[in-house]
Amino acid sequence: MVRLTRAEQQERNRDAVLAAARDEFAERGYADAKVDRIAERAELTRGAVYSNFPSKRALYLAVLLEALSPAAAVPADAPALHDAVAAFARVWLERLPLTGDQSAGKHLRLRSLSGVFDDERGRAALTQVMRLESVLLGLAFESCVPRGGRRVRLAELVLTTLTGATHLAEKAPGLGDPFDVVRACRHLASLDLGDTWDPPHLPFVSPAQAVHEDWTPPGALSDLVTGETVDFAGDGLLVVLGVHRLGAVEEAVRAGERVTVAVVTGDHEELGRLVRLRARDLAGCVRAGSWPRMVLDTHGTVAAAVGAREADDTEAAVRVEAGAVVARASGHGAGHAVGASRSRR
Repeated sequence: MVRLTRAEQQERNRDAVLAAARDEFAERGYADAKVDRIAERAELTRGAVYSNFPSKRALYLAVLLEALSPAAAVPADAPALHDAVAAFARVWLERLPLTGDQSAGKHLRLRSLSGVFDDERGRAALTQVMRLESVLLGLAFESCVPRGGRRVRLAELVLTTLTGATHLAEKAPGLGDPFDVVRACRHLASLDLGDTWDPPHLPFVSPAQAVHEDWTPPGALSDLVTGETVDFAGDGLLVVLGVHRLGAVEEAVRAGERVTVAVVTGDHEELGRLVRLRARDLAGCVRAGSWPRMVLDTHGTVAAAVGAREADDTEAAVRVEAGAVVARASGHGAGHAVGASRSRR
């Protein structure tokens, strides 16, 4: 009999827990699933489940991440805006169950988060993650209309429509025609939403501090969206955002330079997985466009290099030039302050 090492046994237990949880969540959904039944299915103890995943929510998010399909094929060139919106909607709606489909696994297929984030901290994080999604999707739409203005409000409206269709499909599979939803999303691109970039608080943000500090770049990390390696040795704007401040990513992106965003959180098992799940899910539906490089700073190495806290409300930024930090700011508007400092010189 082959004796497993402790690490091998831990990995085997983790795989068994994930497989058992996948079946439990598929059959019962998140709310009615029980950790005790998951342990029984995995032929492990309740303690063994919690030694791998600290909560039912963390386990559910891990199952959703594992179940994500490979990235969809999306056009390599920039289509017209109407066509880009319709293409995004079609890929998104592929997750919807067919008419009369009562399959137990619909919750996982829909990537349902119904009842998952029902506490104040979780809802705040989910709101910010969805704001991040709107900014990224808006940037993708903007790449279809050179010099055509901001499209983040369009992205918010499209995501609202598709999220509503997803919730309806979870409660009443087959009600409504997905092709009608695609056509509706396509027509949304024609609306004049008066979308401009002029947040009222930005004129009151304190200027960045001019400094000259040695820069010791942290180790490379994987991009949340592309999976490519991101190193921190080059020049550019580096912004550290807690999960409760993700909406501020646009303030840095509009600065018009290379931006790297490091996401930090005090809860990587739940909120970190949420960020990873939604970023990967969005990337599977749309061409990335001019998205910033984004990493999940799991071990806080980027935050430490910047001198920022590894907390959900963190907002800090630095500019790196020629191996030195030449500007820094912290607090609300930090990314904007450091980005704007370049134009003042």
